Amino acid sequence: MNKILCFVAFLLTSVSFSQSVRFDGFIQDEQKNPLEMANIMAVNNATKAMDSYGITNDKGRFQLTLKPNTAYTVKVSYLGMKSKEISIATQSANIIQNIIMDDAGIELDGVEIVREMPVSISGDTIVYNADSFKSGTEKKLEDVLKKLPGVEVNADGEIEVEGKKVSKLMVEGKDFFDGDTKLGVKNIPADAIDKIQVLRNYNEVSALKGLENDQDNVAMNIKLKEGKKNFWFGDMTAGIGVGELDSRYIINPKLFYYSPEYSINVITNFNNIGELPLTAQDYFKFTGGFKNMMKKGGSNFNVSSNDLGISILRNNRAKEIETKFGATNFAYSPTKNWNISGFGILSTSKTDLETKSQTTILDSGDQQKRDELTHQKNNLGLFKLSSSYKPNTKLQFDYDILTKLSKQNEDTDLLRESVVKDSSATETIFTTKKQNPTSINQNLSLYYTQSDKNIFAFEMQHLYQDENPFYNANLRTQPFILSGYTSGQQRNDLNQDRFVKTNKVDAKLDYYYMVTPKSNINITLGNTYSHQDFNSHIFQMLDNGDRNDLSDPKNNNQVKYNFNDVFLGFHYKILTGKFTLTPGFSVHSYTMTNVQSGTDYSQSFAKVLPDFFALYQIKKAETLTYNFALSNDFTDVNQLASGYVLSDYSSLFRGDRSLENATSQVHTLRYFKYNMFNFENIFANAVYTKKVDAIKTSAKFTGINQESNPYNSNLADETFSGMGNYGRSFLKNYKASANASLNWSKFNNIQNNELATTESFTQSYTVKASTNYKNMPNLELGYNALINKYSGSTYYTDKPFARIDYYFLNSFSFVSEYEFYHYYNTSKSVDNEYDFLSASLIYQKKDSKWEYKVSATNLLNTKYLNDDSFSQFSTRVSQYTVQPRYIIFSMKYNL
Repeated sequence: MNKILCFVAFLLTSVSFSQSVRFDGFIQDEQKNPLEMANIMAVNNATKAMDSYGITNDKGRFQLTLKPNTAYTVKVSYLGMKSKEISIATQSANIIQNIIMDDAGIELDGVEIVREMPVSISGDTIVYNADSFKSGTEKKLEDVLKKLPGVEVNADGEIEVEGKKVSKLMVEGKDFFDGDTKLGVKNIPADAIDKIQVLRNYNEVSALKGLENDQDNVAMNIKLKEGKKNFWFGDMTAGIGVGELDSRYIINPKLFYYSPEYSINVITNFNNIGELPLTAQDYFKFTGGFKNMMKKGGSNFNVSSNDLGISILRNNRAKEIETKFGATNFAYSPTKNWNISGFGILSTSKTDLETKSQTTILDSGDQQKRDELTHQKNNLGLFKLSSSYKPNTKLQFDYDILTKLSKQNEDTDLLRESVVKDSSATETIFTTKKQNPTSINQNLSLYYTQSDKNIFAFEMQHLYQDENPFYNANLRTQPFILSGYTSGQQRNDLNQDRFVKTNKVDAKLDYYYMVTPKSNINITLGNTYSHQDFNSHIFQMLDNGDRNDLSDPKNNNQVKYNFNDVFLGFHYKILTGKFTLTPGFSVHSYTMTNVQSGTDYSQSFAKVLPDFFALYQIKKAETLTYNFALSNDFTDVNQLASGYVLSDYSSLFRGDRSLENATSQVHTLRYFKYNMFNFENIFANAVYTKKVDAIKTSAKFTGINQESNPYNSNLADETFSGMGNYGRSFLKNYKASANASLNWSKFNNIQNNELATTESFTQSYTVKASTNYKNMPNLELGYNALINKYSGSTYYTDKPFARIDYYFLNSFSFVSEYEFYHYYNTSKSVDNEYDFLSASLIYQKKDSKWEYKVSATNLLNTKYLNDDSFSQFSTRVSQYTVQPRYIIFSMKYNL
């Protein structure tokens, strides 16, 4: 496969070079100084098409690839100078010519040249002209983004630019479902997009821009075509089809409206073909745009989720998925100073999962083999309302409220084979998980610029979270010895109610003083306060239907936990030459109290936590960043409850009320380079974390059943992660990239009263290359190698992949994707091969509003996928069933 990829790349490049003429030189001002970031484009006089474009490097050099024996008009522009046009006629020889720009003021035609450029840069903003990258097969924003240099869309629908995740997606400057990019990526029509603006160093509070270090903040704004403004646009899709055993359907209307005063977006999707607009994973990580306002504070107090481990989908694939989804997003400006926005999302999904797995205990080698049939039903709701009021340039007042509601049920029938010391036993187990969690998150912010030197920022967030997970396990063998338990039943019916309520308030006041135009002092006064109630109860249902309450205090929890952190922070930011430096520290006073078993247990202490940030601006588009932080990590109430808690039918957990905090030191190094001269982008980062006094787990295994409790380890845990990417667009129609990521972890725990050190090392390597022609088939070829090395075992996945899309006869679009998987371990005791093929053919006459589509998924009718995972006590290999082959015929009407 690698040889084929290299041959294809060589062939395409050779053909392209053999049919081209190079035109290069330097663009300078009248004093012969080089002009960096000047725009240059060559327009074919015969076809009026732009055949090549470029942007000069730091030496003012440009390079264009042109057709031989062709007449061109070359247009050049540079901000602040008069734009210029020259005529050239190519033959077969390369052309070298310098261009001198005139300091004769600004002309609007220079702006027009930038507007026509496929890529342009203005300050921190990269602007992509969408039509320059479209071939005709693109249907949604995702299809366009994947063709842009320096931009990637991962499997979760998250946009990454220069290795950084885009945190905010906007359309015409208005939030599009704030806090998630997936809905925009999967639904915004490609034909409505005019420009894509990448906003680097983004800060939505203009008063704070430049005062904070915003290098990791990236936003994206979609500019619409003129015909899409002040008009409703969108599409309505309906389709039917056949699967292996039953029928398939999809109904997917989408409507959008944008004007300067307000915008409305409506997205719906009803289908049983496996399309999940919002998964349960998406729901729980959906931030709604709420940021971590305490990231400078030095304390990590994260409220954990009591989600019972509801099964998640692998790559959004399962045996059966049926979805009903509806969402609306709006923005309205009652006045020019006041903006209101919000969204509502409702989703219902029914999912069937079929999984075969083998879990191996690292210490003993005992195994648990399971065949599982799981039925899930998820009802999810997300609602957000935001208000931003800016009466003048000195004052800004923001308020946001995000509400999450859900109802989840999961029933599992499983056949378990326990292999313990060369003996095995098989039994059938039934489990039920139910939960209806609710959370309400509110944000209040006030920003005031008293003068050019004095700026104040007040921010406060309140989180209310109410969780009520219920767990039931029905099995033949008694897994644990619990006080008050009635033994000798034909079935062991274990149940647990759990109720957890959280009220958490974060508040801080920042004062910024501009010492000089290139330096400022930041003083922060902050407080985090949390109150949590944790109640749990284990009970048994007897064979005769009676309920046996296990009333012993060891089987019950009734805990109240208060956490309080008051801190004062100081930071000094200075720009000196090519360096930006921000040293700082924060002084904390901590108080923690938990009440359970009729007694109080309290801890209090003070600590100084330093941090440091440094940025080296090597060139305009080349930076090296280093970040160091020392932080205190605190557990929430879940680890403190001293009564037993059922993790599942084979795992029992008991907390420790005397746990102390851990301390982490984190070192981050990031390198970035974007070369517009040859559209080369390079980025890499490395993160090293060392955690001392970490809260670890002591586990005792009886066969495959586990009882565990937390403790503070005197041995340090260490993790290292690194990622590097090299990408380049060349010869206008080609794009290639290579990516590598590494993750290494070292953990210390206690297993069966013995200290155990476990390590994991995962590696992923990807190379891919693609074409982007207007009138020819476009091909993407790639290869991914995944290596997961755990303590005692290594698993490999080789994955070559290919994609072809072709727009032809001005009416037809053909798209096909293929993935091949070879999954195996070192000993080849696991060795599987499987592949996936999908294809679609679309017919739409030019300027017609109707579109007809035939699509097929899983054409090779692959039955299952493989994956593996690692915990600090065991490894797990699994095989899960996916949806069968089906063919869909659909019609779409474009508004």
